[in-house]
Amino acid sequence: MGSLTTALVNSASALQVYDQVFNVIENNVTNANTPGYVDQNLSLVASAGAEGGLVAGPLVSSRSTYLDQAVRTQTEQLGNAQQTASDLSQIQALFDTTGQAGVPGALTAFFSSVSQLSVNPNDQPSRQSVITAAQGVAQQFNQNAIGIQQTSSNVNAETSGTVASINNMATQIATVNQQYQNTPDAAQNPGLDAQLNSALDQLSQLVSYTAIKTSNGTYNVYIGGQTPLVMGAQSYAISANFSSAQTAIDDSQGNDITAELQNNGGTLGSTLQTTNVTLPGYMSSLNTIAQTFADTVNTALSQGVDSNGNPPAVNLFQYNAAQGVAATLSITDISPAQIAAASATAPGGNGNALAIARLANQPEVNGSTYTQAYGALGGQVGQDIATAQQEQTTQQNLVDQAQETRSAATGVSLDAEAAQMIQFQQAYQAAGELVATLDTMTQTLITMVQAAT
Repeated sequence: MGSLTTALVNSASALQVYDQVFNVIENNVTNANTPGYVDQNLSLVASAGAEGGLVAGPLVSSRSTYLDQAVRTQTEQLGNAQQTASDLSQIQALFDTTGQAGVPGALTAFFSSVSQLSVNPNDQPSRQSVITAAQGVAQQFNQNAIGIQQTSSNVNAETSGTVASINNMATQIATVNQQYQNTPDAAQNPGLDAQLNSALDQLSQLVSYTAIKTSNGTYNVYIGGQTPLVMGAQSYAISANFSSAQTAIDDSQGNDITAELQNNGGTLGSTLQTTNVTLPGYMSSLNTIAQTFADTVNTALSQGVDSNGNPPAVNLFQYNAAQGVAATLSITDISPAQIAAASATAPGGNGNALAIARLANQPEVNGSTYTQAYGALGGQVGQDIATAQQEQTTQQNLVDQAQETRSAATGVSLDAEAAQMIQFQQAYQAAGELVATLDTMTQTLITMVQAAT
């Protein structure tokens, strides 16, 4: 009788275990598309008792720290490349490299007007044309500078938005960490695990960080690998500082941590690199071209004489170097009569106009002509954009591959869940039939005992 009862109890226990297995399978299927969720399996272990039998063990998660990190590393670089390509594309239209428009077109028009003046150096309309063409050059430099400055402002706005998003994700991670700390047996809660890892995945696109898992399942997050962003249930907000020429990121204590993040992974690393290095580099090159052009033309004019045979009383170009040459370049109040078309040794002639016209083909800017130097700058902008776009495509492919690899190893397979369901349904039916058989045998045995007494 004892062995029969033990078999009955073990069979009934097996049915309860299979019910738990079905619950896990149902949860897997329900959350197959939930961000951060990974496949769960209920471990089955033999009972430690003398009677034997089957009992449910702990949930076994298929989460892979290695595969998660692989996805996040590639996502950081994708976020960086996407942001760089987007930001630099804003200024692509500013740099015309065909020579027909923009600064190159204006330079060509200016030197053409000076050349035309040399044909008839005392013609007042021709002198006015030189001033008008000079104004056109200044305006084109102004437009380029304004475009770069506007892009910089746009990037700063994106930096602010990114910082806000990072702080929001930090709060979410800290909140889930708090739930981990307050939830008994939190390690067996795949929902919390999914929330936490989904947040870490999203954070990786925004900023480079290191996440360290603690013994209670929570994560401590350090951006740039050093600065605490989340410690247990506490988040530490960062902030963007635009008080100086260089955009800075401060930690929760006001310490400058820009160097840890600039040109690192994520959107924030990209915006910092663009606004602090790339755009200032373009502006510096543009200022060099504008200043060299203005100074060289002003110097050349100062060596000639105006229509009255006098040295020119005023320059053609003016600018404020402290505020940026390209942004402030303009013409003075010079009159047509003050254009020094003649050389000092031949008043009324065209010697100086010819000398200025020849500047168009002189290597005045670091061994290049003005249009060549500007073309090189435009080419650099184009190359930077092309590189960022290529990097974006490459990184997108790498992210897709990393995600596919992780999904294959840790994601929920509906086919696998269906196969497991069938397997345990068969085991459940067999156990049920055994319980029914044992119950019948028990009732028969009880009847036989009662009859014997």
